[in-house]
Amino acid sequence: MASIIAAFSKPQDAGNIRAILRKNGYEPVFACTSGAQVLAAAESLNGGIVVCGFRFEDMVCEELRRLLPSSFDMLLIASPAKWSKRDTEGMICLSMPLKVHELLSTIEMMLEARKRRKRRKRTRPQKRSAEEKELILKAKALLMERNTMTEPEAYRYIQKCSMDNGTSLTETAQMIISLIHM
Repeated sequence: MASIIAAFSKPQDAGNIRAILRKNGYEPVFACTSGAQVLAAAESLNGGIVVCGFRFEDMVCEELRRLLPSSFDMLLIASPAKWSKRDTEGMICLSMPLKVHELLSTIEMMLEARKRRKRRKRTRPQKRSAEEKELILKAKALLMERNTMTEPEAYRYIQKCSMDNGTSLTETAQMIISLIHM
């Protein structure tokens, strides 16, 4: 599960949000009271959600958003008067006074969106370097020459071996080359 950072200038507010989230099964939840603390915590984590107020002693939410790693989403909790005329791009905003069910459903929505992005990223084809492309071409050429396969047949063979062995196309091409040159 993604990490959640509760960041509010008042320690009591950060603690209350942290308690609400923990009570409802969200772990780990970190409490911070300054933008610098949030950035330090974010550095040690590999993504998550920052639930924060509008202003800290050292920065405002827009500045924090710009400085946060892209692996973090931001949920701003403030009165609409504070964020309605500001640049809230890249943030989801909840208005004060806060309703617990709105907070929880918004967090759940953000976590689902993170999962979808992660899945989409995994299914995107990887870009190969010139060396990797060259290895695959060499393996195809060897298969075509040695086994009298067509180019599409050789490529499908490499793909099938890759899937059967749970290796990348590049690793499979490298194995084919080394086996043929034995």
